[in-house]
Amino acid sequence: MKRLVLCVSAAMVLGGAVVFSGNAPVADFLFQKEGRNPVSHLRFELGAEEFQFAIVSDRTGGHRANIFAQAVERLNLLQPAFVLSVGDLIEGGTKKPEVLAAEWKEFDSFVARLNMPFFYVPGNHDVLAPEASKFWEDKLGRRYYHFVYRNVLFLILNTDDPSSSIGNEQIAYARKVLADNPKVRWTIVSMHRPLWVNGADKNGWQQVEDSLKGRNYTVFVGHVHRYQKFVRHGMNYYQLATTGGGSKLRGSERGEFDHIVWVTMKKDGPVFANIMLDAIVPENLQHAVTQESGNTGAKNLPTFPVNGKIYVDGVPAAGAQVLFSGGPKGAVKADGIVAADGTFKLTTYKADDGVPTGEYAVSVVWRQPDRQGKLGPNLLPDRYAKAETSALRVLVAASGPNNILLELRK
Repeated sequence: MKRLVLCVSAAMVLGGAVVFSGNAPVADFLFQKEGRNPVSHLRFELGAEEFQFAIVSDRTGGHRANIFAQAVERLNLLQPAFVLSVGDLIEGGTKKPEVLAAEWKEFDSFVARLNMPFFYVPGNHDVLAPEASKFWEDKLGRRYYHFVYRNVLFLILNTDDPSSSIGNEQIAYARKVLADNPKVRWTIVSMHRPLWVNGADKNGWQQVEDSLKGRNYTVFVGHVHRYQKFVRHGMNYYQLATTGGGSKLRGSERGEFDHIVWVTMKKDGPVFANIMLDAIVPENLQHAVTQESGNTGAKNLPTFPVNGKIYVDGVPAAGAQVLFSGGPKGAVKADGIVAADGTFKLTTYKADDGVPTGEYAVSVVWRQPDRQGKLGPNLLPDRYAKAETSALRVLVAASGPNNILLELRK
């Protein structure tokens, strides 16, 4: 049988990178090719200009202990080129410099464990308060900036400049950066708030978005603690879930989970994967011990499961949101989403935990979002949208079972 040793150079496989040993070039790939070969093909995925980076999402709003710290350990296992954030890195919300200093010290201790660069992005918890903004400036300098890596432009914006908006100076900066980098193969925008959802024409996002027209780009944000994909002007916009931030953790169906976003930059754009933290396990199956304090707020009241069904004129109200208000002193609002068969479960603190005992006023809203992320009109009469006018009342008992049937009329 005739044999041929196939020496595939980087120019063919890996975009032109050749390793030299002394004076002789050494191929990146050496394979003995025969008439039949135990390989599917030799078209390797990553070229010289292609790379992988990771994104972490919100850590605040009642962060849970040892989630972000564990994410750092698992990022070191994945070995991305660098790590990008979408803001809300500390709890903030205080005027006390000593508290801000302590929170940043704790966060920096996690980042210091990363093997690769970490790019900070400001969130409202990080810079909204004047004291927090000043602390950021003294510590990190710029609150919006850009960098280019392997011909991909990364544009980092501050969505609280002022609150819930992008100011004129920052808009001018974004326009100049985009004008100065017209030939990059892709643009990644990372910021905190999804400004396109409401008031884009007033909060500065429309002006930035207009400047992005005509180029390939992707936008990543956080803030809502719920994963959702949007498509605007043919481009993908991603609202990420959490990396330790406050969440009811009702799973991928509700977009509530802790994750790392893994992005592979290909020639024709990013390939995107959500990696759940629990899915990343070291080779010895032993996770590193981390020391990250939590900040989940006030003590939770005991809860009891609530299962219900909602029908509108005899038809399941699939996708409707149910809200329970009231209950005992200290209770917080609980919510649920109606499934295709009309059933729902309530969540107060964590997935499907129910509510504390007591009497509740119930409101129901049935709206469907479009691809732009805008919610459509309420499909139910307005009276059901408010607890004060819905006339829906439910008593939840510790003895249970708390099975509830709500039959609504249009």
